[in-house]
Amino acid sequence: MWRIIRKTCLYLFLAHLVYIIALRWVNPPITITQLSNWISGNGLSRDYVDYQEMSASIKLAVIAGEDQLFAEHNGFDVRSIRKAMEYNEKNPDKKRRGASTISQQTAKNVFLWQGGGFFRKGLEVYFTFMIELFWPKERILEVYLNVAETGKGVFGVEAAARHYFNKRAAQLTPTEAARIAAALPNPKRYTVKPLSAYVSKRSAKLLRQMKNLEGDPDIQKIIHAH
Repeated sequence: MWRIIRKTCLYLFLAHLVYIIALRWVNPPITITQLSNWISGNGLSRDYVDYQEMSASIKLAVIAGEDQLFAEHNGFDVRSIRKAMEYNEKNPDKKRRGASTISQQTAKNVFLWQGGGFFRKGLEVYFTFMIELFWPKERILEVYLNVAETGKGVFGVEAAARHYFNKRAAQLTPTEAARIAAALPNPKRYTVKPLSAYVSKRSAKLLRQMKNLEGDPDIQKIIHAH
């Protein structure tokens, strides 16, 4: 019995390892979040595009809004995690703060489900480590921009660009990109169209942060990678 269990675990490990490596070049066929949205009646609008078919503005906007140290860390922003933990300990009655990097969000969106819990967070740490090990930074950002929920039943920046602005992701202006990025924390609640007060205010802030990050050579290297 134990031999069968060990073999089964080994085969499962090898299978998921092959899948992780394959996703360096192949887009995820579907994610749990996409499937659950479709089953719940929210629909499923997505259109995966290559990295070069996304404007530099949307790449920069997401980095500015979600993970400004994306070019520097190895998947985890330890300083932000420590600050979030300290805040949550001091303010147990307030909304909990997170410190997920783009790498962590990509791992969660591609391999796992939404929600919290120590078990899911533990898996998130593992998959984050694996994609940082096997994927280059631009591939992590590319996959994130293709699978992230950008509206009710809308996934990825290409579908978002078409849905909100009737254009391709490659044609997004800095303002349009900032609005899509501003909605990412909760795209069902913070709407791009009609423009919610939260998205309007946060996108203005993101535009300023985008200008501050434009001169960072490491970020520019990721944004313009081929």
